[in-house]
Amino acid sequence: MSLESDLDRPVTHRRTARVLLLEPGGRILLFEDSDPSAPGAPTFWITPGGGVDPGETLLDAVVREVEEETGLRLSPSTVRGPIAERTVVHAYSDKIAVQSETFFVADAPGQEIEPAGLTEEEQLTVIGHRWWSLDELARTERPIWPVGLASLVAAAHVPARWPVVLSAAEESTVPTNHFAR
Repeated sequence: MSLESDLDRPVTHRRTARVLLLEPGGRILLFEDSDPSAPGAPTFWITPGGGVDPGETLLDAVVREVEEETGLRLSPSTVRGPIAERTVVHAYSDKIAVQSETFFVADAPGQEIEPAGLTEEEQLTVIGHRWWSLDELARTERPIWPVGLASLVAAAHVPARWPVVLSAAEESTVPTNHFAR
């Protein structure tokens, strides 16, 4: 079965820009997200970021997404990277998103988060946010996307390694098993 016909869910392909937003103590901001149409599916934690609009650069998308999702205003000159790239399949109860993700890193200009610019869909799925230490990331059994985020945060401090090419992955609430074949 092809990915496009998997469970009759529509498939979208998009470029996304994501950011490892770090506070001075080294903690990273993550959002708790959900798939409301999949009862019993666990929630998952993700980095700020999202789709790149037509005509927008990856850097412009990072700055816009951070402001929309956190209320924090980043200066483009303070965003570093790209630090990593990957292809990921996110399969949910109602759709499948195949994403070409590019990750950046930035220091948070504050810790007060005001997610007033969330899209309508994000308002339905985002449950909350919190700052995570690297130790908490390494110890948690909660789903953190991307898998191996603690290692990526460590790599963010070594610009000579950029961009890290991450393995293709599937991170889903209703899996397609696309990468398990």
